Amino acid sequence: MLTPKHCDLFNLPFFQFAQLKEHQPETIPQIKADYKAAWQDWRHTIEQVARELGPPFAPPHIERWCNGWQVCAHFFAYFKYAAYQNDAAIFSVLLNRRRLSVSLDWHCYKARQSTITLAAYQQWPNALDCETFDSFDIWHGDDSEYADYPTVAQQAANGFELHSAADFFCIGKHIERNDLGKTDSVQWITRHIRALQPLYEACFK
Repeated sequence: MLTPKHCDLFNLPFFQFAQLKEHQPETIPQIKADYKAAWQDWRHTIEQVARELGPPFAPPHIERWCNGWQVCAHFFAYFKYAAYQNDAAIFSVLLNRRRLSVSLDWHCYKARQSTITLAAYQQWPNALDCETFDSFDIWHGDDSEYADYPTVAQQAANGFELHSAADFFCIGKHIERNDLGKTDSVQWITRHIRALQPLYEACFK
């Protein structure tokens, strides 16, 4: 189960090993050990979610805790349907120093190989049942992952207007750091991915 301690892992003054070596070299072994242990918990959580979801989902992509020159500022994983593995629409699962998030997202790094366009992804708000999703949060793709977001109900009052042709909305739910450990993370992630499935499917119509 994910707990507040997993969020606290990311409260570091530096993430690049070059900076750590310069300013806090003595902390590097413990940081690596802490990251490895926490990431194993993260991987186990995501793999359990995958077993709960089953078909039509493909196996999840789980980003590593380190890319060779820095430790990550968050843990990230995503799910797609097996039939849409080359597409940039994803169910994103993110853990950072503030919260755990599940969202429908556009994976910009995969946009060039995607068989659907950003315009196709942007269709999902047309399928949005505000009564069903009014308590979900909604935000623009370039908003900070640490920001406060409006709910769908709040956003609906102002309209779902994009900033530009390259802009897009994400929609999801969050568990704040202090509330982690009070609920079953696996069941919570699974439940909200399932809730978002109709919107994901609307991207491909």
